[in-house]
Amino acid sequence: MILVTLGTQDKKFYRLLDAIQKQIDNKNINEKVIVQAGYSKNFQSEDMEIFDLIPMDEFDELIKRCDLLITHGGVGSIITGLKNDKKVIAAARLKEFGEHTNNHQLQIIENFSNGGYILNLNDFDKLDELLKKSKKFRPKKYKSNTNNFIKLIESEIDEKWKK
Repeated sequence: MILVTLGTQDKKFYRLLDAIQKQIDNKNINEKVIVQAGYSKNFQSEDMEIFDLIPMDEFDELIKRCDLLITHGGVGSIITGLKNDKKVIAAARLKEFGEHTNNHQLQIIENFSNGGYILNLNDFDKLDELLKKSKKFRPKKYKSNTNNFIKLIESEIDEKWKK
């Protein structure tokens, strides 16, 4: 099963859904496709199960069950996939298409991709190639740096209070 998450941004992201539909039509996707569409919930497809928002417990179960996560370039969505040892294809929402207020998702995706964690869908016409690549792709194991970051902040606070 393929899980598609478009986040909760208050703008539509039909470009990604169109690319996925094209791959379904071309028989490059034969698996069940479930979509958490957010504000793209009005997208019409007889081939995908589309929900606006999925309750967290159901979402967690879908993440665990999916073979592939296709998502927008949100850090939370990407990390959720990685923490669950999923192969992730990420596509940036872009300002020029009215999908976001800026293009920061390009940098997020590029950083994760360059690190070997995810596959970067920067050309929607080449989704078929990334789908093939995902079959053999072995993402780098995600390791959180949260504890080190917290320690750094705590030490900075301690230093400031000593003065």
